[in-house]
Amino acid sequence: MKNNPFYGAAQVLAGLRLLLRPGLKRYLLVPLVINTLMFSLIGWLGYSQFGQVLDRFLPESSWLHYFRWILWPLFALSFMLIVFYTFTVLANLLAAPFNSRLSARVEELLTGSLPPEGSGSIAAEIVPAVLSELRKLLYFLLRAIPLLILFLIPGLNLAAPFLWFAFTAWFLTIEYMDYPMGNHGLAFKQQFVEIRKARLTALGFGSAVTLLMMIPVLNFVAMPAAVAGATALWCRKQGPF
Repeated sequence: MKNNPFYGAAQVLAGLRLLLRPGLKRYLLVPLVINTLMFSLIGWLGYSQFGQVLDRFLPESSWLHYFRWILWPLFALSFMLIVFYTFTVLANLLAAPFNSRLSARVEELLTGSLPPEGSGSIAAEIVPAVLSELRKLLYFLLRAIPLLILFLIPGLNLAAPFLWFAFTAWFLTIEYMDYPMGNHGLAFKQQFVEIRKARLTALGFGSAVTLLMMIPVLNFVAMPAAVAGATALWCRKQGPF
């Protein structure tokens, strides 16, 4: 099914179901621990700092204060997306080798065979996985910084949360599709070309991952579910993906 956002989103649900399959528990442990620690830290940061951030952008002395009750949801969403995604980048950097291994085992469950680069040791996969994460981090920063500046510009900051959500959805697809594609030897530029061929599918997948990250309890399994879902999307590809 080509270029369908609902198909992309459905693969995230498929990833959640795949986590229950026998044989994956030992590959889930490290990603789950890392994700749990990161989201616990996010929860503490959001609880303790959101009020100060809101006062910074909507001060009592500003004319925008009169619209605070309307703008509050937008700033809350913006704050959540920025903080969640920042910690997601860090979590994926730490869990990259383990996510590659998880993707390989999910592919084995779905197809009956391991991908070409998914059968090595964890130690051998650490350097390539971390280098791949750093390339994605550079891609992210070069585009995220201009978007973050929009939050500081009156008027334009009203559109910033929606642009940030779309960017997050797009980048999360790049982030998680890297694991199954990388296991098949596709370099970052090749992955990007493939993903662009099915932009709507990519945005549907990334949007579902973003929403999953915001649901309490389920956010702890968001990273491994996204890895499994991206792998399912790759294994069930027809044309692009």
